[in-house]
Amino acid sequence: MLVPLFRLLSYLPLPILHLFGTVAGRLVYLASPAYRKRLQENIGRAGYTQHLSAAIGASGKSMFELPFVWCAQPERVLRTARIENWALAQAALDDGRGVIFLTPHLGCFEIIAQAIAARTSLTALYRPPRKSALKPLIEGARARHNLLLAPANLSGVRTLLKALKNGQAIGLLPDQVPQHGEGVWADFFGKPAYTMTLPAKLHTMSNAPVILSYAERLSWGRGYVIRFVAFEEPLGDTPQQQARAINLAMEKLIARCPSQYIWSYNRYKTPRGVMPAPLAETEAAGGDGA
Repeated sequence: MLVPLFRLLSYLPLPILHLFGTVAGRLVYLASPAYRKRLQENIGRAGYTQHLSAAIGASGKSMFELPFVWCAQPERVLRTARIENWALAQAALDDGRGVIFLTPHLGCFEIIAQAIAARTSLTALYRPPRKSALKPLIEGARARHNLLLAPANLSGVRTLLKALKNGQAIGLLPDQVPQHGEGVWADFFGKPAYTMTLPAKLHTMSNAPVILSYAERLSWGRGYVIRFVAFEEPLGDTPQQQARAINLAMEKLIARCPSQYIWSYNRYKTPRGVMPAPLAETEAAGGDGA
């Protein structure tokens, strides 16, 4: 049922889908106290409360643009995207060590994989949906030429490493909460968040360079600007230092268009089987003195 619906919606112009998304985002915000509280807390913690109204609408846009990004003809989708600084990624690929693309839940992150796959082979890590009804939609709709999916398990990690050793590109969402044993606690906007250690491990094993990417959503459905940014944070030696360095890089990327981050995402949840997070430094010190 979902696949035909998404395909039908994909024929609508992007401005219309974004308009519907803006309305839906505001309705969900008003109707769901839990959703509203989490969004307010997360955006407030990061210091971007002034972008709250825009973030509410952007959250809805991120959902309603999926039929277009996943189900419209690839040529039509990519016509809406302008690429900036691809030379950075191409230079890394030409070096033959592969590339680790890190993309947070910022802007239209789903379109980035397609843009990369239009230029080179990409293997993207994804988490299989829990509901079987969603599997044909998420896996089938994401399938594109040059774009391979690797499940978030041991087999998928091996697939990623193999791609890097073959000099190819891989993609991960580093702000996605990992499962038990796959992460460490590291500050994210001043509060410990369970953070995946996989990007740093893959970098250590392959020596592949890390490149950040995000797709800024333009107003009035005018499309997207996909930007590639060099990763400049020292990774450090321990998993905690490496996770914090990646979180810091994500924070700086989010600062470029804070209204387009998915603040409603439950970034600070404790996965099953994981010990609760330690107190953040400000909390351990007794708050900020207010």
